[in-house]
Amino acid sequence: MAKQWWVRRYAAARAKAEAGMTTAEYAMGTIAACGFAAVLYKVVTSGAVSGALQSVIGRALDAQF
Repeated sequence: MAKQWWVRRYAAARAKAEAGMTTAEYAMGTIAACGFAAVLYKVVTSGAVSGALQSVIGRALDAQF
């Protein structure tokens, strides 16, 4: 019986010690997402990609129905 009490106490202590891990993981995920968004923004606003997108949109608007 004493061993079961110790196991429960140890598990509770481990859970309490790792309580802040999810906050750190969310912070790292948010930073990674912002970095990816910045890179994607730079790629999409570059001259080559911007010209290609304008060309595709222009052809779509000039399409004959």
